[in-house]
Amino acid sequence: MKLTKILLFISSLNLIYALDLSGLNSNQEWKTLQNNDVSIKTTQYLGFPICRAETILPLPLKTISAIIENVENYPNVFLRVTKSRVLEDDVVHIMLDMPFPFSGRDYIIKYIKHKFSSAWTFRFSAVEHEQAPPEKGHVRLIHAAGEWKLTAINDHETNVSYTWNGELLGDFPNWALDRAWKTQGNEMMEWLNDALQD
Repeated sequence: MKLTKILLFISSLNLIYALDLSGLNSNQEWKTLQNNDVSIKTTQYLGFPICRAETILPLPLKTISAIIENVENYPNVFLRVTKSRVLEDDVVHIMLDMPFPFSGRDYIIKYIKHKFSSAWTFRFSAVEHEQAPPEKGHVRLIHAAGEWKLTAINDHETNVSYTWNGELLGDFPNWALDRAWKTQGNEMMEWLNDALQD
């Protein structure tokens, strides 16, 4: 009983102090890493490296949002995801494979979905959860945060933006971060597009 109260207290603090990207705005100073079919850029926000990948996909918003909100299916869509386990209605534990020789990464996030007239967002921030203790061989991304934002251009085209905290922690070298962020941005958009073609 006492342990449960302590864990609830820690979880409450985590929700209060979790990295929230909702204050990130278009006036931020961004550094462009790639500018082609998928644009990728990065900025600093509240002391964290924030990345954004953006592209236009030739599909309706509703079709794309259905893939993104199906968090249990992430291992079949985003190929670095080795496990995605729903812990509560809006909380999921995600485990990622990293290229050799780096340890895998994992994070627990709480997410919120919003639908506007021509836009849809899926925003998430890291939380702790008693059903997902740290796993051996994985580095826990305790500041994980991000947002998928879909904006309908018309009935058959959608602007897709994915923003995330690029902090990788553990043994990942700083000199390799730009390359890792470009790889992640391209992979996320490529795998999402591939899943939509199936």
